[in-house]
Amino acid sequence: MEHFSSEKPKNQAAAGQLIYRQSIWTRVTHWGWAVALFFLLLTGLQIFNAHPNLYIGAESGFGYDNAILRIGAENTPDGPLGFTTIFGTKFDTTGVLGWSGDPPRAIGFPGWATIPSYYDLGTARVVHFFFAWVFVGSIAVWLVASLINRHAWRDVVPGVWDIRALPRDVIDHLRLRFHHAREYNVLQKLAYAGVLFALFPLMIASGLAMSPGANAILPWLPDMLGGRQTARTIHFVVMLLLLGFFLIHMVMILAAGPLNELRSIVTGWYRVDDAAEKERGR
Repeated sequence: MEHFSSEKPKNQAAAGQLIYRQSIWTRVTHWGWAVALFFLLLTGLQIFNAHPNLYIGAESGFGYDNAILRIGAENTPDGPLGFTTIFGTKFDTTGVLGWSGDPPRAIGFPGWATIPSYYDLGTARVVHFFFAWVFVGSIAVWLVASLINRHAWRDVVPGVWDIRALPRDVIDHLRLRFHHAREYNVLQKLAYAGVLFALFPLMIASGLAMSPGANAILPWLPDMLGGRQTARTIHFVVMLLLLGFFLIHMVMILAAGPLNELRSIVTGWYRVDDAAEKERGR
């Protein structure tokens, strides 16, 4: 995810030239949580394989009928098959979910999608919790730095002018017309604000709600999220939403100019468009 500094250069850069768009704090924390989320995703899928089902409520078991997702394998006249059941609807997912590998075996997510690639719940939990703290630390550093330099409120949270520009921005994106300006466009602001101020906190809260240690300190948290099983489901759904955001983010970077976008988040310098700067009164 790209961010830029709220600090304005003393000499206003001319349109079409390089400007200093991303602060050092934004760039470091961006890569910090990018790496952390990579390991959290793959170790999380390994942990999920220990019980590849999701429920709504505080408890689960044979006496309950509250599963909303099940991944498993079953014997059939044609041999073992993998299946995924979502809200009671069953899908054949052989080779991908439930029954996969070489040789094939009963497992939720295949080895190529997990860390470690073989089943090792203990290692997955250790790595997962380590990068969970890296993730939380990166967010904390970004939040403090962004409050000090006002980056969060000035550059990420959408304003009235941004909302008014939303229809035009949607049309421009549908036409693959991208404007390289100092500020984020409204769709970027909405997406980044949603991730930073909604999905990230919800991911952390639902993770803590599943932890017995955290429950001893925050006993009200699981109940606030609808129970530990609901918290686990929320954790999984937020992971899917973040994965979807990442995929769309990558597509937008490729469409808008990967070299310019990558230079911005690595060095801080970004090349603006003449038309975009003039339109914003630069």
